[in-house]
Amino acid sequence: MEGGKIGETIVTLTAREYAILELLLTNPNKVYSKSNIFKSIWGDEFLDDDNTVNVHVSRLRTKLSSGNNKEDYIETIWGMEYKLKK
Repeated sequence: MEGGKIGETIVTLTAREYAILELLLTNPNKVYSKSNIFKSIWGDEFLDDDNTVNVHVSRLRTKLSSGNNKEDYIETIWGMEYKLKK
């Protein structure tokens, strides 16, 4: 488990959630497909019907919003691609 603070709220992330956030923070202007994220974090080939990335990104969003519910830190691009919101 990785921890950090958003404002005064302590946010605890799983290793995978932290890795996804770190990936998005590393290249904030890049749009990542589910396949890109899956290959980068899990190191395996992505199967189109796999919901793993969606679930992890959803949990990550929920945890990040617990620190600041007025901000959405991860933007969804049509077609289920993700990027860090500016």
